[in-house]
Amino acid sequence: MRQRTFQSTKYACYTGYIVQAVINNLAPLLFVIFSEKFGITLEKLTVLITVNFITQMLVDIISVKFVDQIGYRVVASVSQAVTFVGLISMALLPVVLPEPYIGIVISIMLNAVGSGLTEVIISPIVESIPGEKKTSEMSLLHSFYCWGQVLVVVVTTILIKIIGDNYWYIVPALWAIIPLVNTFNFLTVPLTKTLTEEEKTPLGKILLSKQFILSLIIMTCAGASELAMSQWSSYFAETGLKISKVTGDLLGPCLFAVFMGIGRTVFGFNGEKINMKSVLAACATLCAVCYLGTSLINQPIISLILCALTGLGVSVMWPGTLSLTSKMFPKGGSSMFGILALAGDTGCTLGPWFVSFMSLSISKNASDGDALKKGLFFGAVFPIIMIVSILILKFSEKNVDKNSNDDIIST
Repeated sequence: MRQRTFQSTKYACYTGYIVQAVINNLAPLLFVIFSEKFGITLEKLTVLITVNFITQMLVDIISVKFVDQIGYRVVASVSQAVTFVGLISMALLPVVLPEPYIGIVISIMLNAVGSGLTEVIISPIVESIPGEKKTSEMSLLHSFYCWGQVLVVVVTTILIKIIGDNYWYIVPALWAIIPLVNTFNFLTVPLTKTLTEEEKTPLGKILLSKQFILSLIIMTCAGASELAMSQWSSYFAETGLKISKVTGDLLGPCLFAVFMGIGRTVFGFNGEKINMKSVLAACATLCAVCYLGTSLINQPIISLILCALTGLGVSVMWPGTLSLTSKMFPKGGSSMFGILALAGDTGCTLGPWFVSFMSLSISKNASDGDALKKGLFFGAVFPIIMIVSILILKFSEKNVDKNSNDDIIST
């Protein structure tokens, strides 16, 4: 057998993010089928999104305690194995249980456990691999989530078109093959050791830092900005813009992921040369404009284009915030990444829920699609908060006492 190197480790991590793209995007692509086959309402679909990310948040909280003690290999392997079980459950449980919705909820919770562990463990693994271009590596890593999302949308759309809605359960069963293979990848690739308690910056010290608190706010807004659009774009295209499922999926969530992938890939090759805060502020501005335009403009094709361009706006937000924070706290360890993942997943839960809540609040007598179009207007609040937080971070770093925290490095 060919000797495994750290490049093999990177490939396993890249695949891990493709798996996470499957977890977060497969169910929303099946929302219309779930609604038609099982009579699941918009409110219940919203609950599915909320269950997914609340479960991920709980995993983030718990993992802060044990990841560094258990080590990278066990956590990474378990994350892929649980995801395999979750996808198989999505294919089987709704069909065999008397209440299909309960089966979907169980499968989503299992997938969320795998996704939460993936989010906590993959970034610090890549950060720990020897090398100098950490910012570029982080952005390139997260680009595979985007290309995974494109793959999920295209392949799932084609499969559903070929096999028909009645055999939808074949799709998650096929996607389950990837995490099964990647489970064995993480069992064999070389991994570095986690930081010991003596080597790490105490988590309490990090949590008391103004810079880290601002990073948490930015990370929360990054998750909310991304998921509020990506989770609802397929449903919005079909019900709000009256576009067919195939066209809506390819021009909505698929183009969203393409633009997000382009942004992360380009930044992955040039990240070390660019001022991170300026890039984050520019991306947040573009994102806010896209949310407002999608909601206010009544031309379906323009709304779809703006949906897609939101992907470019959010592209650098998540990996950029991770890189920015890891430079400020280079010895934060996996626990710090766990806290950041918790903030991001909080945003991933808050964003889609808030858009749905506002949709139902202001348009109780409107159709689901019309209500969602109006609700997307309020999605702009998250990138706007992000812009304000970045400006505060810039100002605070100019005035911070450089002797107050030995771990803070100018970025």
